Amino acid sequence: MKNIFKSILLTGVVLFTQACTKDFEKINTPPTSVTTIDPGLVLSKVQKDAAFAEGVEYPNNQYGSWIQHWGGGVLISSSRYIEQSDNAAWSSHYTLIRNLAQIRNEILKGQEDSPTGRTKLAIARIVEISLWQRLTDLFGDVPYSESALGIADIKTKPAFDTQESIYKSLIADIDAAMAQLTPTDASYGNADFYYKGDVNKWKKYANSLKLRLGMRIRYADPALAQKTVTEAMGQPLLESNSDNAAIPTYNNATNANVHPILNHFLAGSPDLKYLAAPFVAQLVTTNDPRLPRIAQPTVNSVKAGTPAYRGIGVALTDALLKTIVRDDYSTASTQTFFNRSYSPAIPCIVYSFSDVSFYKAEAALEGWGATPEQAEGFYQAGVRAALAQEPYNITTVPTNFASQLSFTGLTKEQKLERIGTQKWIQLFGRSYEAYIEWRRMGYPKLQPGPNAGSTNGTIPRRTIYSSQEALLNEENYKAAVARMPNGDSYTSKVWWDKR
Repeated sequence: MKNIFKSILLTGVVLFTQACTKDFEKINTPPTSVTTIDPGLVLSKVQKDAAFAEGVEYPNNQYGSWIQHWGGGVLISSSRYIEQSDNAAWSSHYTLIRNLAQIRNEILKGQEDSPTGRTKLAIARIVEISLWQRLTDLFGDVPYSESALGIADIKTKPAFDTQESIYKSLIADIDAAMAQLTPTDASYGNADFYYKGDVNKWKKYANSLKLRLGMRIRYADPALAQKTVTEAMGQPLLESNSDNAAIPTYNNATNANVHPILNHFLAGSPDLKYLAAPFVAQLVTTNDPRLPRIAQPTVNSVKAGTPAYRGIGVALTDALLKTIVRDDYSTASTQTFFNRSYSPAIPCIVYSFSDVSFYKAEAALEGWGATPEQAEGFYQAGVRAALAQEPYNITTVPTNFASQLSFTGLTKEQKLERIGTQKWIQLFGRSYEAYIEWRRMGYPKLQPGPNAGSTNGTIPRRTIYSSQEALLNEENYKAAVARMPNGDSYTSKVWWDKR
């Protein structure tokens, strides 16, 4: 009897278990849960976050003060050349890269040769390449080949690749990605902030990115630079401001969606809103028509009835800071960048026709893909495009500024200086790129501020590695640091920084 009872009980348990587990996954999956990830949502977030990262308060007033767009202040010690790890830039870039890598490692894995995934994967890879370039340009050697891998291949302590090897890989990868772009494939549509999935525009953007990769290494590896630039110059590049890669902003939205410089006004510290003296002086001296759209006349000059623009010093000592009267210095313009009522909202530019034109002018001076005689025309196109961008909208060059568009009577080096200086102005608000290009070109010639900081009074040449990476990946971190001339410091130079 006991055995019969046990058999009945066991049979009941088995049947009950089968009944419970038959539709277990279906029953236990909430009807509103996400079971698949839309790669377009990943791309959108990465594009937006990567663009806004250049202009938010912290990097804008560290890197922006180093290249003397912004005056910085006592609240950002690194703006006074006092060394500190840039954990934010490190972690945010790797987060963005990992998110994009998820598209190729998981979401669209296996669709590399399919019209459903081929072009989407190529676009995601092109954006990823741009982020890798910025990351290595800021820090130097970084974990690359052992990073952003699939789940099965994750390495918790990746080796640091040399910047030279990273650049060679990125140049090869941009060619491979461009080859995969196919106009008839499925694309991202409106999820793509840059080009709404327009593959032809992506081809121009990718080739323009190749041009930047080549120009960035011109003083470190001239042969590879010339080959890369010449190839890029022979293919379609960004052709006008309508080709600019940019992220829209919304003045009436939350602070997270307004232009990053406007966010300074809405949520930032008053100490971090003042424009630097060399930047304002350059605009004033050359009668630059962008001046009133970039800078605000000082409060005291307006009160006196004689509006004037004046930039504040950078990396000031404590003694000098005590003498500062803030109303004697200019902030960013309340007509445009600090104006929530400005319409249309200023887009956050990622890469522009003006950028490309300046690269073309520089390449032409070397005879790379164009003749030296063409350099002036490319340069003029770059200046005109920069003037025409939001929020300047200047389509006619004023007579008292026209001399800045001429190369007449200039030596080759003076032409480079003019290109570098106009690029420096055009990159206002894009602090990462402005800092990177200033280091590469050496123009304009900037003098460090009086505070000696950790650099003995020199402008920093690179960014300090993440303190968390140094702690958790100590062996590989130390190997990378050992390759640097001055260790993990502001005064070490990255591989391509030869000027």
